[in-house]
Amino acid sequence: MSPTTRIHTTIAVLGAGRVGSNLATGLSGAGHRIVLGVRQPDVTRGQWAGSPVTVTDTAAAITAAELVINATPGDTTLERLSVLRDALAGRVLLDVANATTRTPDGMPGGLLYEGSSLGAQLQAALPHTRVVKSLNTMLFSVMTSPAALAAAPTAFLSGDDITAKTLVRDVLHSLGWADRWLVDLGPISTARGPEAMALMVPALLGAFGFTPFALSVAR
Repeated sequence: MSPTTRIHTTIAVLGAGRVGSNLATGLSGAGHRIVLGVRQPDVTRGQWAGSPVTVTDTAAAITAAELVINATPGDTTLERLSVLRDALAGRVLLDVANATTRTPDGMPGGLLYEGSSLGAQLQAALPHTRVVKSLNTMLFSVMTSPAALAAAPTAFLSGDDITAKTLVRDVLHSLGWADRWLVDLGPISTARGPEAMALMVPALLGAFGFTPFALSVAR
């Protein structure tokens, strides 16, 4: 699919924190129909009043969508999504989270799945779901505004299903990601490399402050 072709997709975004809210806003602005899946929709719905984003419970959001984006906290994602195995069957799941322990100040500590990754763990727990790992090597604002950086960022894609990665690639194009900025690393087992980048976040924030950044491959 050409990067200039716009494919409008029904997308469920799971999680309404900074990452999920940013993705919901950006994807809605790109023309996609967005369903925000949260545990307490009645509490969250008022925050989206007047927005084209629909707020509902997690299971209903998944049922309505072609693509599901995991923007829940990575340290609890596996537990949350494993119980939704049946709802997620047949869906493409884009995992943008990093599974780490947390330091007392809330920053990433160690990796929860050393030698593996959250993406790989999700694929093992959800065998009938096509998992793609991407967008987890940048500050959340860059996910929807990659051209805002002074240098071109890189978004890595890891997943076992080529068709699922093509769908994710098309959605990233709609957010302004040039095709040359996207790097397909191969199967979901490769997600452990990008996910380990989360360990650099505290040091990067200490060096640059809370400013947009992303891992980039120079070539």
